[in-house]
Amino acid sequence: MSDAVVYVIDDDDAARESLEFLLHSANFSVASYNSGTAFLNTLPQITYGCIVTDVRMPSLSGIELLRHLKDNDIKLPVIVITGHGEVPIAVEAMKLGAADFFEKPFDGDKMIAAVQSALSNCREQVDRDAERRKLQDRLATLTPRERDVLKGLVAGNPNKIIAFDLGISPRTVEIYRANVMAKMKSGSLSELVRMALNAGDLGPS
Repeated sequence: MSDAVVYVIDDDDAARESLEFLLHSANFSVASYNSGTAFLNTLPQITYGCIVTDVRMPSLSGIELLRHLKDNDIKLPVIVITGHGEVPIAVEAMKLGAADFFEKPFDGDKMIAAVQSALSNCREQVDRDAERRKLQDRLATLTPRERDVLKGLVAGNPNKIIAFDLGISPRTVEIYRANVMAKMKSGSLSELVRMALNAGDLGPS
């Protein structure tokens, strides 16, 4: 995970520096910020990493940061740190998508394990998104009729039914089906269906 960065956000200098030291000792790359607002200025350039943020901060709280990420469909995992007696706030953070939360003082080994888990999940999400974009690019090369045939295949219909629904011959369906499989680079019908489902919306029926 050499390309992963842990983004530490805390307005308390001592707490932030202590967490930086802990993460560096576990060989994580770390970037730190003294406010959520400062972090947001760099957010557009971030595609892979993990955020560790305090909940109570001036100008932009950890909860407000989570809301911003959720509203903008940004899937970076967030671990929140709360003070004693702030469990209700931590629960709210989890509802907003936080990956985990820790009460101060927290166990360093557990924090490291949580960051490792969050980064692993983030990498899997990045890979899934990249695969989906690749499949969507392939879908975009299909003609409208090829897309219609693909929809029929995804629905589980045999060639004869697809042919009847589209008003074409079964032989023509076979030709379109072969074209679709070639363009999607699929080696089997099951793989083609999986690709189509992973790509998402095939458009209106």
